[in-house]
Amino acid sequence: MSNVLRDDLAAAWLGSDPFEQAARQEGEIFRQREGRRTLRFVHSGKGYFLKYHGGIGWREIVKNLGQGKLPVLGAMQEVRAIEAVRAAGLDTMTVAGYGCRGFNPARHESFLVTDELVNTLSLEELGEDWLKAGEVPVKFKRQLIIRVAEIARRMHDAGINHRDFYLAHFLMPVSAARAKDEHAPLFLIDLHRSQVRRSVPRRWRVKDLGGLYFSTARYGLTRRDVLRFLREYSGLSLREVLARDASLLTAVQREGEKIYKRYYEKTPKFPLQFNPHPGKDI
Repeated sequence: MSNVLRDDLAAAWLGSDPFEQAARQEGEIFRQREGRRTLRFVHSGKGYFLKYHGGIGWREIVKNLGQGKLPVLGAMQEVRAIEAVRAAGLDTMTVAGYGCRGFNPARHESFLVTDELVNTLSLEELGEDWLKAGEVPVKFKRQLIIRVAEIARRMHDAGINHRDFYLAHFLMPVSAARAKDEHAPLFLIDLHRSQVRRSVPRRWRVKDLGGLYFSTARYGLTRRDVLRFLREYSGLSLREVLARDASLLTAVQREGEKIYKRYYEKTPKFPLQFNPHPGKDI
């Protein structure tokens, strides 16, 4: 059994067993299922997010494995992912405390508490705002594409794959979005399914990049936008990346389209042409 609490969280839970407090903590529930719950709570005017895992049982573990899914067995997976993302020099959540106990994977108990990221919005919300306004700030959009590509590259180069790599999981300060500040922090969140290893296997790169493609399909990205992303993500010239990674990029396109069809029962609004002749560099 182990647990680590920052001073402010230790003060909030003073006199309580951390695991028992995590299990009964009251707050605004965001998700509750299969022995897990996610909620927001406030102490002394400061907001926190708590993820509590009470064990999902062997039945749920077997069900996940039978569907080809890796089950999430506890909060420590996200703790390790947060540490790895920070070590890669990327912005993410700040840990206020965590704990784990038990050896039986079906009954393993754990929790993670992070600081609330206040006054932020996701890139998905930003895209929806652009759709409502009927106007896209082209320069700012291009800057964000480069930022997201850089995050994807650094994350994968560090051996991290996200498994939920969507625009909804990039947060930026509201003030920065309004000011179109390209240098503002861009926080990568929701890392509970992330994996950390020496290098990211091809199939998981495809899953991440395909998920990102799916989540951008509503927002009218152009061929040049896609090529701009590829150049930044690969660190190569367009001609080099399109020649070297043609099969990978085709697989990414198919993965994104598959997810899109699953949700919307139709093909995406724009085709990702990963392997056309690149023409002039951009």
